[in-house]
Amino acid sequence: MKVQLVKYGVMVTLLSALLVGCSSTDTTTDSSGGVTTMSNDRVATGTVDSSSVSGSSLDTDSAVARVFYFEFDKAILNPEARVALRLHAQSLRSNPVNIRLEGHADERGTREYNMALGERRANSARDFLVQEGVNGSLIEVISYGEETAVSMGSNEESWALNRRVELK
Repeated sequence: MKVQLVKYGVMVTLLSALLVGCSSTDTTTDSSGGVTTMSNDRVATGTVDSSSVSGSSLDTDSAVARVFYFEFDKAILNPEARVALRLHAQSLRSNPVNIRLEGHADERGTREYNMALGERRANSARDFLVQEGVNGSLIEVISYGEETAVSMGSNEESWALNRRVELK
């Protein structure tokens, strides 16, 4: 009986150590210092070469929104964003150019969660544009998570400004 309890104790200890080791989030930086990768290969951040994106030639009225805001912890486009994206889609169908959708989140939540949330938001806008007839190969999606805040406050007004997708 005691031997069996010892076996179970050793097994539980080993499994606990294994699980703790699997949850590591050490980072590494390449020689240029530009990319940081999580050891579990789920999240990567870095710099983006904007020379491949010609969003400045997007032929829509400058009054049409290019920043789309989201509710807390949501990746659902609101009606205003849908109207603006529909206008952008119309322009992109007649004048195809490469664009980038940059997803962002506020500071609440873990870094990894916010990266994923920013990506879900940008993908939501991409999916809507594709549904409206835009060629998906022209759309680049990137998430900055909480890394590029436009407002540094820790209040609802600042957080609302940081929960966004930017079309570039």
